[in-house]
Amino acid sequence: MISGGGTGGHVYPAIAIADAIREQDPESEILFVGAKGKIEMEKVPQAGYTIKGLWISGFHRKQMLRNISFPFKLLSSLWKSWSILRSFRPQVVVGVGGFASGPILAVAARMGLPTLIQEQNSYPGVTNKLLAKQVDKICVAYGKMERFFPADKMINTGNPVRTAFLTKVIDKQEAYTYFGLDPERKTIFVFGGSLGAASINRAIAASADLMENNSDVQLLWQVGKLYEDQYRASEMASLSNVKLVPFVDRMDLAFGIADVTVCRAGAGTISELCLVGQAAVLIPSPNVAEDHQTKNALALVAQEAALMVKDAEAEEKALKLALETLDDPNLLHRLSINAKELAKPEAARTIALEVMGLI
Repeated sequence: MISGGGTGGHVYPAIAIADAIREQDPESEILFVGAKGKIEMEKVPQAGYTIKGLWISGFHRKQMLRNISFPFKLLSSLWKSWSILRSFRPQVVVGVGGFASGPILAVAARMGLPTLIQEQNSYPGVTNKLLAKQVDKICVAYGKMERFFPADKMINTGNPVRTAFLTKVIDKQEAYTYFGLDPERKTIFVFGGSLGAASINRAIAASADLMENNSDVQLLWQVGKLYEDQYRASEMASLSNVKLVPFVDRMDLAFGIADVTVCRAGAGTISELCLVGQAAVLIPSPNVAEDHQTKNALALVAQEAALMVKDAEAEEKALKLALETLDDPNLLHRLSINAKELAKPEAARTIALEVMGLI
């Protein structure tokens, strides 16, 4: 059983782990447990796995009134977790963080089932920190995590990534054609997650003059489904060297042609950037628990594997820094090489072996 989700950064690693388990044992039965209404309820079935949903959501630290239903959701999820575990009878339970991971792992540990959690970030979330003492194994992606977890339970596996990044050789001409871009121009790829990022979109929209003055550069701008109508008529989107799209479903092709990527600093995104050796300008989201995206980004900056711009300074600096990086071949090469050295392409397989070992 694999539980967790809430964001793509939790869901895609979970699916990668499941795929790796199936490679080890094609006859294995795998059941996912997620949070009702969240991205996993759509993406997991698309990947070919069964999922059950819990009525659970996160605890809001800034808007306490939104927590009125939290105790009821928690009790409901604990009861439903017990019911699902009793019915499915897993030999091992894996948690990847996120809303649903807490109740399932807590109940599984109480039932004496073997348990493993996978922490994607350099600063763990509350759920995994609470579970650390109860579980049998903790797979991490960054060093110095003994600050948060028992050292004797930890193994540094890296973060699993989507299978497309491991198995496909990118045909650049196919990628340029897919996005309708010019192979003769350098490419900046900007994205803020599947739904988009408001501050990144504002920063890009405010920089139309920069793209107009750099006609030898093209911009692939994923605004997110929530923001397409707002930015489709913008001055930036009207430029001939800018391609606005609501969503990119072939991230492997986008990274394959991008010379520089401007994006958030979620753990899954960083793992994919490292795997493909992508030079990146990271803009950590300020709206995540414990500011973990800033800590993720700084971990790469310290290794000269990425550049970082604070969210509050994105409008002034982000696209300008990306263009300056394009004009510095030595910096581009250094960022790419250093990022690739941090990649762990065997992460999903390593975690799968740990899971099988617990069984």
